[in-house]
Amino acid sequence: MAGEFVERPLGWLVRRVLGRAGSGRYLVGIAGPPGAGKSRLAGLLRNAIDAEAGTAVAEIAPMDGYHLPNSMLRAAGSLARKGEPDTFDVAGYLAGLRRLRTTPLGKPVAWPTFDRRSDAPVPGGVVFDRQSIVLTEGNYLLLDDFEGRTWSAVRTLLDECWYLDAPRELIEDRLLRRHIRGGRTQAAAIRKVHESDLRNADLIATTMARADLILREHAGRYAVAER
Repeated sequence: MAGEFVERPLGWLVRRVLGRAGSGRYLVGIAGPPGAGKSRLAGLLRNAIDAEAGTAVAEIAPMDGYHLPNSMLRAAGSLARKGEPDTFDVAGYLAGLRRLRTTPLGKPVAWPTFDRRSDAPVPGGVVFDRQSIVLTEGNYLLLDDFEGRTWSAVRTLLDECWYLDAPRELIEDRLLRRHIRGGRTQAAAIRKVHESDLRNADLIATTMARADLILREHAGRYAVAER
């Protein structure tokens, strides 16, 4: 069970990470439902950590870079379900996290990002070099094994993992807007949200209790509960 929620400035999270990071790489996961604001939090946190440290010590390793290609999903009849747990290259994601953990600082490690405009991964979209803090964000970082995919191994590769929560009506609105911006009609966006995204959100909510911190954002500040 989560403890009491206490409002914290972003600087509190920055100091927590910098205070715990050691000589090697420190991996922080940010889990939560689609549309909760994980990417925004990761970007704010990276910039704030770098500003506090006075140099570029943090970078983002998005889980979305390991979406399976649309061609593979289409061939499997799974394209409409893109974003569900079995539509990711879990083995590739795990291998990427292991490379970040084991590769010495200063030796480049390429990481794929995801382009929402093309709806496709971008190989080597970011390259880690001397960055010692990794912020990896995605829906399923706290998930148990699912349909033969070893999602549970993700948590073992992270030093800590947070869960960013958000009201259902807020994520529904954000996802509808996201899909429409991505080229779907309003009717197709509604189907995607209600037949896939919100089902995913319900599954992801069952993983919240495994998080080290649970966060809720309001007006640029974060309420935090520790377990």
